Amino acid sequence: MAVVPLLTDEDASAEALAVFNEIRERRGTDYVNNFWRALAHDADHLKAIWEKVPTVMAPGEIDPLVKELIYIAVSTANNCGYCIHSHTAAARAKGMTPSMHAELLQVIALASQTNALATGLAVPVDDRFDVSSKSSK
Repeated sequence: MAVVPLLTDEDASAEALAVFNEIRERRGTDYVNNFWRALAHDADHLKAIWEKVPTVMAPGEIDPLVKELIYIAVSTANNCGYCIHSHTAAARAKGMTPSMHAELLQVIALASQTNALATGLAVPVDDRFDVSSKSSK
């Protein structure tokens, strides 16, 4: 159950409804998902977050499918069930196969385990891996 009511088109402010309509138009659907409906209680924040989506998730140096895979990994690390589901669906739509998903989960599990071990053991970063002391070329 959501902490706030999911706003319908009838309950949303004019500003939030304008974002809902942009979501529909850009995605070519009549559906506005629950995340946006919950966020619509603060129309300014709704608009600000929505405006980041096409910039960040668009094709760029990183392929859109890879961006979805990263989103799944971060969502898993942050234990966000909603984002795990929605971005798994998006990754499938962009071509993620069941075997790719299984491999992704293996990487997430390994990274979680080794991160916990390195943190628990307070392992110092090797000089050759310390990117903070190297110039970006």
